[in-house]
Amino acid sequence: MARRVFFSFHYDGDVWRANQVRHANVVAGSDVAGFFDHSEYEEAKKKGKEGIQRMILKNLKSTTVTVVLIGKDTASRPWVKYEIEQSIARKNGLLGIYIHHLRNSDRDSSFFRGAKPAVPWGVEFPAYAWDKDLERFRREIEAAGKRGDAARAGR
Repeated sequence: MARRVFFSFHYDGDVWRANQVRHANVVAGSDVAGFFDHSEYEEAKKKGKEGIQRMILKNLKSTTVTVVLIGKDTASRPWVKYEIEQSIARKNGLLGIYIHHLRNSDRDSSFFRGAKPAVPWGVEFPAYAWDKDLERFRREIEAAGKRGDAARAGR
């Protein structure tokens, strides 16, 4: 069974790269799996901090895994930090995917891997570089889901 996944990433810097991973279509309902589009984000921004928080929480609802798509600036982005905090609070399994090497809309990529966002001690947060291996992606999402399942069960 496919997991419902929330994708966390630096929107302005990495949406083009993030879409390359999103379109891999290995998660349940990629259109409704916590991956909001530009218009939803822009509408939430008009409503300020609370609007963005509501949008994030709405999209996290019913997910069991949070995949953090890591570009060069991801670790320092306040909304990514908030998404990770909220994911941990709801006991989502975490998975990091480095996407710095993917091309953006200007066809640029980076040789430099961004830092993995910090999580509290004891929270498992493995990460690997996106390699288009869909079977590996499925396995890693399922492993993250099982970590979340165990956390929700108190194990």
